[in-house]
Amino acid sequence: MKKRFGTIFNSDCLSMFKNSNHAAAIWKRNAPSKFQNWIDALPTATLPSTRMILRPGDVHVGVSKACKNHGMELSPHLQWLIEDITALTHIFCEVIPTSLVRLRLDRVTTNACRKFHVDAITTRLLCTYRGTGTQYGTSLKGKDPSKILTAPTGSPIMLRGTLWPKQPNTTVLHRSPPIEGTGETRLVLVIDPIFDPGET
Repeated sequence: MKKRFGTIFNSDCLSMFKNSNHAAAIWKRNAPSKFQNWIDALPTATLPSTRMILRPGDVHVGVSKACKNHGMELSPHLQWLIEDITALTHIFCEVIPTSLVRLRLDRVTTNACRKFHVDAITTRLLCTYRGTGTQYGTSLKGKDPSKILTAPTGSPIMLRGTLWPKQPNTTVLHRSPPIEGTGETRLVLVIDPIFDPGET
């Protein structure tokens, strides 16, 4: 059992996503206000932007190095971010057992992935630490969702992809919110499983 943001995730909660017909799951939570104020105030260039392939046990060290390489000074807020990313990785690997993950921290200032889509992977975890969260909705007959929902900032959302082994195919589409020209900067964590070492 793991506790983050005052929300408890146990094996029953995790297995609901893996074994049910739900194509997405959101863990609604609020980041500590002091952390949120800190990360929202950081200069855009200071925010980490990195892609790594790691064993779950190496995530803490890998993320720490990436943040240091971007000039981020160690502080209680940065330590909290590193520990949270590490915890989310281990939670993700409980749902999708894998010995390797592809971990990305994306610094987003444009309309990246602005079209609604389903990723060509098994499943993906997204968590927006700064800025507007991932948008999603149910598609009818392949059309864009008529009702667009937004994952709260700091709340991880887990989405099934086209390679999820169970049928029927997911009808839940998602996108990055269109922010180009608004001056907004997002910091997004992306975790994907790697089953074939050849993918590295």
